[in-house]
Amino acid sequence: MTRMMVVATTLLLAAGLFLAQEVPKAKADLVNAEGAKVGTAEFTQIPEGVKIDVTVSGLTPGLHGFHIHAVGQCQPPDFKSAGAHFNPYGKQHGLKNPEGPHAGDMQNLQVNADGTGTAEVLDKLVTLVEGPNSLFHEGGTAIVIHASPDDQMTDPAGNSGARVACGPIVRE
Repeated sequence: MTRMMVVATTLLLAAGLFLAQEVPKAKADLVNAEGAKVGTAEFTQIPEGVKIDVTVSGLTPGLHGFHIHAVGQCQPPDFKSAGAHFNPYGKQHGLKNPEGPHAGDMQNLQVNADGTGTAEVLDKLVTLVEGPNSLFHEGGTAIVIHASPDDQMTDPAGNSGARVACGPIVRE
């Protein structure tokens, strides 16, 4: 084998290994009760958990609870089809709850006066790969935005009110 062939083979093997180790990603298109798209959520597996980037528009200004829910369905207008919060470990609700949190609990989303908002959160209790806390279990999962802030303590949903936006989480 010539030196050129060895180099080419090595490069091809390295490229194959790089592609085999692609970072798991997912996304969700968020819709409101009328079915209009109001945002997106992008999910990226990192060593510490799943990084979630949310961008919304057309929502009421203020704080909104948002969570990962246990079912990957978003039937408007109330989005109850998304089920309860994703809770594979049987915990109580809330990031401040000594008996919690649910794996799908996250801090509140701030929506600005113009109805837009962004958030970047790290959920250390979920994964985009195999496991009991995988967002891709049978039936899937969804991300839901609520009308009111989450108090981070009260079970089952932190008094965060009605569900105003929802999006099934799908692999990219």
